[in-house]
Amino acid sequence: MIETCDVALPHGITLACRASGAASAPRVLLLHGFPEAAFVWDATLQALAPRARCIAPNLRGYATSSAPAAVEAYRTAHGVADLAALIDTLGGTVDLVVGHDWGGALAWSLAAQHPQRLRRLLIVNAPHPGAFLRELRHNPAQQRASAYMHALAHPAAAARLVEGDCARLWTFFTSMGATDPAHPGGGWLDAALRERYRAVWRAGLDGALNYYRASPLRPPLSADDPVMTLTLPAHTLHVRVPTTVLWGEADHALLPALLDGLDDWVDELRLLRVPGATHWIVHERPQLLVETIAGLLP
Repeated sequence: MIETCDVALPHGITLACRASGAASAPRVLLLHGFPEAAFVWDATLQALAPRARCIAPNLRGYATSSAPAAVEAYRTAHGVADLAALIDTLGGTVDLVVGHDWGGALAWSLAAQHPQRLRRLLIVNAPHPGAFLRELRHNPAQQRASAYMHALAHPAAAARLVEGDCARLWTFFTSMGATDPAHPGGGWLDAALRERYRAVWRAGLDGALNYYRASPLRPPLSADDPVMTLTLPAHTLHVRVPTTVLWGEADHALLPALLDGLDDWVDELRLLRVPGATHWIVHERPQLLVETIAGLLP
């Protein structure tokens, strides 16, 4: 059974959470990406309930969690502060943090800056910031693959995305690597799941889009684009927590070159490449995800 609760954090942000499992079991924090919400982890929550306490928050800006108006409120430091505070409400540490897409971006930074708050890290198709910066600067293929980020950062993006029954949003499930364009997501995106997505999108998209607007990590538009001289502080890059990266190799938005050189930043790294899986591996390979998480639990 999945529980729902609102967790009020000391700094004024409230995160709407979904949870399962006994309070005394190993603790797992699951972080979603765009254009999703915490409900995408429901199958994982149910499968792991017998052996783990799983918590999946809607990140700030999503669904019924707090959604500050200022773009600056969606910089990584604020998202990391939310997660650190949420972990504190769970006793100060969790056994595993799982992050996909934007949730993975926050999880990388959380692990680098607050290693005492998690014992292990599982990243699912989310680039390490150092690798992403490198590829955005020097890899034309990744620059092209990430060009959509500029459209999402546009002030009118929210209105455009919901036009025509959210037509542009449905294309995310094909443009990032679905195997059959006629059946987005390779068949997993059924009518019931579509309606859950619609409900999240209709609740408002500007908070979710503000992550793109606030991020300095976007493809350069010119030779003197700020990303070309951006410096990321070392303390935001070095991950000392044992880390597993689960990566769908058919992801069209995040290319496999992003895995190159990860051990320069991660002390203890295991790569699990999944040929044929796309950016939406959470939906496509739910059993593999559950088995991977279970194997990382104490």
